Amino acid sequence: MAEDVESRENIESAASKKGKKSITIEFIKPDDFKQIYAIGAAGGHSPYDFRIGFYNDTPKMFGDSSESRVIERRVEAEVILSPVAALELNRWLTQHINEYESVFGPIARAIPRTPRKEPAKSVDESTNIQGYI
Repeated sequence: MAEDVESRENIESAASKKGKKSITIEFIKPDDFKQIYAIGAAGGHSPYDFRIGFYNDTPKMFGDSSESRVIERRVEAEVILSPVAALELNRWLTQHINEYESVFGPIARAIPRTPRKEPAKSVDESTNIQGYI
């Protein structure tokens, strides 16, 4: 990944030496822009795109410890990315998580996961959703 950044910087540096004009990107939020808070994400991919659904959970019913608990998982928004955009998102998240942890310390899960009795799943099997939500 460091090689990619260095390569990109070298290309940008070479382009600026050739007298190329710079490009300014303006971020504009439309009138119907919506900001959401999500507690989690789930999704999958196809050969053509990555789909990430951002969700919130709401407890629907809690009974005795012997009864099952029902939690409603509401998908608030879904983002569809090209493979290149997914890779860029990965790089952006990694950079910003590293910066966050260098200031605030390691990010810990709010609720520790209990150890599984079954063997750990491989990365390819990390979610039940394979494809689309």
